[in-house]
Amino acid sequence: MSGAPGNLFRIGLVQTACSKEPSENLEKAVAKLREAADRGAQVVCLQELFRSQYFCREQDVELFRLAEAIPGPSTDVLGRIAAELGIVVIASLFERRAAGVYHNTAAVLNADGSLAGIYRKMHIPDDPLYFEKYYFTPGDLGFLNFDTPFGRIGVLICWDQWYPEAARLTAMQGAEVLFYPTAIGWHPAEKQAVGESQLDAWRTVQRGHAIANGVYVAAVNRVGLEGPSGCQLEFWGNSFVADPFGVVLAEASRDREEVLVVECDRRRIEDVRRNWPFFRDRRVEHFGAITGRWGDSAK
Repeated sequence: MSGAPGNLFRIGLVQTACSKEPSENLEKAVAKLREAADRGAQVVCLQELFRSQYFCREQDVELFRLAEAIPGPSTDVLGRIAAELGIVVIASLFERRAAGVYHNTAAVLNADGSLAGIYRKMHIPDDPLYFEKYYFTPGDLGFLNFDTPFGRIGVLICWDQWYPEAARLTAMQGAEVLFYPTAIGWHPAEKQAVGESQLDAWRTVQRGHAIANGVYVAAVNRVGLEGPSGCQLEFWGNSFVADPFGVVLAEASRDREEVLVVECDRRRIEDVRRNWPFFRDRRVEHFGAITGRWGDSAK
């Protein structure tokens, strides 16, 4: 951990709708970062792939033009804003690593504007209107923590949020908050029948990560309708912060742009883990089978 932070720290989540013009989305993100900082946020997370509409709704080779290097144009802008405001910024970007090698990557800009590091999304979905395997190479950096002046944080991205192993391995490195930049919504053919249960499952699994690991969890999603009629996605917002026992401290709406700023207390982590000592009671000597694809493959 950099410096000697006190017990209290404030995190910010930026939930917005996205236009078709990347420069407009970047300008909006900068304005929302200023708003979050004005309200006292010290670590601010933008939603997944905030610079564009969610392009993975279709498979189009021309959309690779949206990708950029890291460091690159977006991290240059966000680094300057981070340094000006004295905040940490978490920004999910479409990374061009090399010709033909692209990642869904979260860049962490420290409060002095420097690039603290990157996390590359490990779990890549392939579902109707979520054709991410066409665009993204799975991450190869593992599960990471980042030291900031305000505490130690872990970053995972969207589809990662369904995997307890990802949360566990990130939390075990000392993270006090798990951030999940996200782009999730309803498929038009599914909302009426299962929309509410999908949203409830999304919220519940992440609250479960908070409880099982005794950490704060912060998920930030986008809002708005994107795509042509018949194949639209309706992003459901509901960005939220849960405390180390899964209590939802703040939650955004389903359909409005919002900036959440939530005060966290690292003493709450200690208190929860003393009373619910899940890390103490883990039987790690019997967990080897978890590395197999299915039960019989690990024998």
